[in-house]
Order: sequence, then structure tokens, then C-alpha cells
Amino acid sequence: MKSLFVLILLSLVVGISAFFWFIFSSKREQFDDIEGPKYRMLDDDDDEDIMQKPNK
Repeated sequence: MKSLFVLILLSLVVGISAFFWFIFSSKREQFDDIEGPKYRMLDDDDDEDIMQKPNK
């Protein structure tokens, strides 16, 4: 019976610490934009640079 209380207490500590870690991470803007970087990688800005530079 004593081990059951220890396991319940341990699971509460782990759950609460995970919750606070999530709050801490979201306050530091870790989860702001997940989709942006993969689309930014596909943006091709080289075409504009080639058009502006004259070939010699």
C-alpha cells in the first residue's frame, strides 16, 4: 500500500513538472510558428537577384 502512495505522488510530481515546463516553453515562444520555416525554405529569392545583376 505504501508503494501505491509513492507511485501516485511520483506521477503527480512528473505531471505537474511537465505542465510547468510546457508553460515555461510557451512563454518563451518556443511553439509560435511551426509551419513557417518549412515554407520559408521553399521561397526562392535567387531569381530576383539574378534579374537585377547585369551579366558581364
